[in-house]
Amino acid sequence: MSLEEDVVGKAYDARLMRRLLAYLRPYRLQALGALSAIIAGSVLQLAQPYLMKIAIDRYIAAGDYAGLRLVALAYLAILLGSFALEYAQTYVLQVTGQRIMYDMRMQVYGHLQRLDVRFFDRNPVGRLMTRVTTDVDVLNDLFTSGVVSVFGDVFTLAGIMIVMLSMNWRLALVTFSVLPLIVIVTQWFRRNVRESYRTVRMWIARINAYLQENISGMATVQLFRREQRNFERFDEIDRGHRDANVASIFYYAVFYPAIEVIGALATALIIWYGGRRVIAGALTLGSLVAFIQYSGRFFRPISDISEKFNLLQAAMASSERIFKLLDTPVDVQSPALSTRIGRPAGVAGHIVFDRVWFAYNGDDYVLRDVSFEVNPGTRVGIVGATGAGKSTMINLLMRFYDVSRGRILIDGADLREMDLHELRSLFSLVLQDVHLFSGTVATNIRLGNDRISDAGVRRAAEAVHADPFIRQLPGGYDSPVAERGATLSVGQKQLLSFARALAFDPRILVLDEATSSVDTETELLIRDALQVLMAERTTIAIAHRLSTIQDMDQILVLHKGELREVGTHQELLARRGIYYRLYQLQYKDQESGAPRLTAEAGAVSSPQPSA
Repeated sequence: MSLEEDVVGKAYDARLMRRLLAYLRPYRLQALGALSAIIAGSVLQLAQPYLMKIAIDRYIAAGDYAGLRLVALAYLAILLGSFALEYAQTYVLQVTGQRIMYDMRMQVYGHLQRLDVRFFDRNPVGRLMTRVTTDVDVLNDLFTSGVVSVFGDVFTLAGIMIVMLSMNWRLALVTFSVLPLIVIVTQWFRRNVRESYRTVRMWIARINAYLQENISGMATVQLFRREQRNFERFDEIDRGHRDANVASIFYYAVFYPAIEVIGALATALIIWYGGRRVIAGALTLGSLVAFIQYSGRFFRPISDISEKFNLLQAAMASSERIFKLLDTPVDVQSPALSTRIGRPAGVAGHIVFDRVWFAYNGDDYVLRDVSFEVNPGTRVGIVGATGAGKSTMINLLMRFYDVSRGRILIDGADLREMDLHELRSLFSLVLQDVHLFSGTVATNIRLGNDRISDAGVRRAAEAVHADPFIRQLPGGYDSPVAERGATLSVGQKQLLSFARALAFDPRILVLDEATSSVDTETELLIRDALQVLMAERTTIAIAHRLSTIQDMDQILVLHKGELREVGTHQELLARRGIYYRLYQLQYKDQESGAPRLTAEAGAVSSPQPSA
């Protein structure tokens, strides 16, 4: 996880709060309704002690049972009204909070889908998941328990102060004399809890990061028998989290009892001073009782507001991270006026790389002045040492990244001038690491495209020889597929990815090490199917196994980001260059010992065969 998880942020940021309140704007009527219910409930709470004063001074002292009964009924009505208003404001705020969470999550997820691949190269999945889940949950707490209900606390405080001052300003001032103690305790609590919150948040981030890394790599952990060592490391992190929480509990354990003690001190002052006034006849007994009740209600909102300070602080930190994500610019997107390419009746897929340069970082170029042309319907293989730039070419072709210099044309149109959706609909891509989703076999082939019928799914599976193993599954094409295809073998997943690619009937078929993880028998089946399927479309295949590209119409040989050789299999062998050495490495040196790499940055060296 990033160190930004450790940053608490400002306790209050007006700029962030304005952006947060924008999410509340579509639900302003619900918010106003909840606020009205909160204020009305506060008024009813203010009326309860005053009714007690009336009952004591007017009716109990006079022995008026009829009047006392009316006060009791009014008190009951106030309790029922308070219940109804509390229910209304709680229900409305919670529902509104859920809707705001829904809106925010959809906005964040939609933005994630638009961001380019370069962004995901720099940001771990765990951090992005935290934005969509934990951080949004924190903001839900702000909307349901903070931003609206705090007005109720403020109104209650102001109302109690006004009522107490109007009843007896001298006794009210005696009550308010403990406020400096409240301020001191509250400031101590806020300062220390802020640091405590930062520490807890830091340890939570470390727990999430450690769990994500080790659960995803559990097979490696078990293989190399690191269970005990990893357990001890997690125990250390978890203990730090526990101790940080225990430290924070101390401040809460001091703060709330301190507020209660200060409140009790205020009550004692009211009884001492107010009792003397009652004895002197300057204050009624009902007023004294009402003051005591108001005093108890006065300190409750103060502690609530202090607690909401922590909520506000957490919300500011979470909102800052969420808005930082939402403000991340989308570098690769469709132009305002895009060039459209109609799908012709015949074969299409004319590709041109025109002096293409590309670097992931700065001037560290992965591709250098690469130019070549792929005619429609031809089959092209790309080979080269690891890091030569093969997969980068594919990423540029589908515009996962934009070229640094030069241009790439498809059927005469520059990629950067095309609509992204239309551009990527031209391709089907089969990767070495197949990604399958939770669902069924059929849904993983169709991927939500309703235009692909069940018959189309079966035809694609039959074409790549996936149909036999699918029919052997308990549910056939409706058999469930676990997350990332955990219940299928590597070869079966690869066959499904071929069926998926072919079901979409692409103009251009791209194979990136597509058969490297497949056993020899399965590879032969796939090669047999591809001979028929590639005849109708442009095909680009990246491969380390030269056997998969020997019959290609053209082979491109990359070395250190440069296009060094172009030709057919036989033409490249005759040149005795890089491709020839790769061929010797794979097929001619099995009896001559292990191959070696020369000092020429990955160029393959092998003994020359005899004439």
